[in-house]
Amino acid sequence: MALNRWGGGADPNEGVVARVSSSIQQSPIFQKGKDAASATAACGLKLLRSTGKAAWIAGTTFLVIVVPLIIEMDREQQMNELELQQASLLGGPSSMMPPPK
Repeated sequence: MALNRWGGGADPNEGVVARVSSSIQQSPIFQKGKDAASATAACGLKLLRSTGKAAWIAGTTFLVIVVPLIIEMDREQQMNELELQQASLLGGPSSMMPPPK
């Protein structure tokens, strides 16, 4: 008969540590904790996947809708500045200054 690490026989249920470990693993509290951890991990993975999908949707929507709007607004601002500069070079009244009384 071979001795295991804790002085018991070849049967793993003979050692004190093996018996305590086995009884803990078979307890209903351990099983409920194990099930809860498993459910939490599955829920976390689903949340991670859905968060990634939401980030993808938000990112592509931003690129398709908001970026062209920002570009157009910048283009409009440049046109306004160019018109204001041309008006001041030609000697016309500036739209920035109030009209004379």
